[in-house]
Amino acid sequence: MTAAPLSAVILAAGEGTRMRSQRPKPLHLLCGRAMLLYVLDALVGSDVDRAVVVVGHGAERITKKLQEDEPRLALEFVEQPVQLGTGDAVGVGLTAFADELDDDTEADLLVLPGDTPLLRSATIAALIDHHRGSGAAATVLTARLEDPTGYGRIVRGRDGRVARIVEEGDATDEERAIDEVNTGIFCFRRGLLAPALRRISPANAQGEYYLTDVVAVLHDAGHRVDTVVAADPEETHGVNDRVQLAAAEARLRSRTNAEWLRRGVTMVDPERTYLDATVELGPDVTLFPGVVLQGRTVIGAGAELGPGTRLIDCVVGEGAVIESTVGRLARVGPGAVVGPYAVLEPGATVPGDRRTGAFYTASASDVAGTEG
Repeated sequence: MTAAPLSAVILAAGEGTRMRSQRPKPLHLLCGRAMLLYVLDALVGSDVDRAVVVVGHGAERITKKLQEDEPRLALEFVEQPVQLGTGDAVGVGLTAFADELDDDTEADLLVLPGDTPLLRSATIAALIDHHRGSGAAATVLTARLEDPTGYGRIVRGRDGRVARIVEEGDATDEERAIDEVNTGIFCFRRGLLAPALRRISPANAQGEYYLTDVVAVLHDAGHRVDTVVAADPEETHGVNDRVQLAAAEARLRSRTNAEWLRRGVTMVDPERTYLDATVELGPDVTLFPGVVLQGRTVIGAGAELGPGTRLIDCVVGEGAVIESTVGRLARVGPGAVVGPYAVLEPGATVPGDRRTGAFYTASASDVAGTEG
């Protein structure tokens, strides 16, 4: 049996004022990549055939950045000129499907915020599988939190079914005691979503169109709304300020380091090793404490780096040894020994011939400014 078509709308229009930055929130970097790219990564492998990104604040910058980074999904962009809430943003996103809404009532639609970089593809796959298997009109990814402050609460009826989602500012004391919260991640039957959105209003504490109000509309119309509880609540956390950004980066860095350890890289102290997600490492590389590798840096097999080495967009040959060195856009040949206290300026090349055993040792004085 062929699965229903699946598309996605990613909400990335908000200004993100709590970041206190000129950079649009979705473009803030974690481990060297824009936050929004991690959300798109979570969709890879989930049979999404169309991905629509709703942009607003910094629209041109976001569109350009995503096109430059060539994500593994084909993207379309629609602009929400005035931010009137998540319900309005999804309505704007649905304009990309205007020619299909009446023809394909069985299609499914994922809706995700663009600020959840810890989200894993397995979690999205579980949400989709449950939604398709249950026949629900909507399925909400939820989380259970010891402290649910700030989140919308999942309110169930006497039959245990989801009846509505209430935002904290509109909740009663009894509703605030609920520990199951909305993560902002949904899977809808697309043909039911558009008419439900037309029935919501901004009669709430924020004066906005809440996407969460669609749940009550569907429930009251007799449709089933289900939930899937995230196995790891931290995975669903959004990033709204620099504190949360730093926490998310630490989690992503831990994931990145663990993956390289499993692939045969040695880290003497993983908690003091900082790798961008864009870095490539060969087998049997050894990284000592204080190593920072950024950008498109590539490290050849068997190389030893650190302690206290920072390389940005550099290429290091097999078996090279680099200590206490800073480099940018430089190349270090196989078997070369660089440092300590060397500076590799852009364009610098350190030769080395491992095959002949003629190793070239570079110090700070003869590396800085060397042109390839």
